[in-house]
Amino acid sequence: MPDSDKKENKQDVLLEGHPTDSEKTETEQRPAPPENKKSGGAPMHPLSNDMDFLLDIPLEISVELGRTKMLINDLLHLGQGSVIELSKLAGESLEIFANQKLVARGEVVVVNEKYGIRLSEIISPSERIKRLK
Repeated sequence: MPDSDKKENKQDVLLEGHPTDSEKTETEQRPAPPENKKSGGAPMHPLSNDMDFLLDIPLEISVELGRTKMLINDLLHLGQGSVIELSKLAGESLEIFANQKLVARGEVVVVNEKYGIRLSEIISPSERIKRLK
């Protein structure tokens, strides 16, 4: 038997019984689960209750001072120095939103020459769920 035939036979024997990449099952092709640093490096289960991955999701935080409705004609007549009257009274709590959902109320403070908000009330999860409906 020529040497080239021996090499082909040898390769056939080596590959026999081993699935090719296209034959591998879905679980064999998945990467290994990430290590859980809290449990000493043991692999995390993909559906574990460890929700640390949520901590890196960015949120848009906004504070609402008040609202008003205005006609387009009135809006077009605004100029420098114009005053827009808002629905909230002076001293009334401001509303704090995370991704446009109310999460807290608070009051304006000044910290190092910058505005800040001192939280006076955190909206309960049950109240947040009621507002979704």
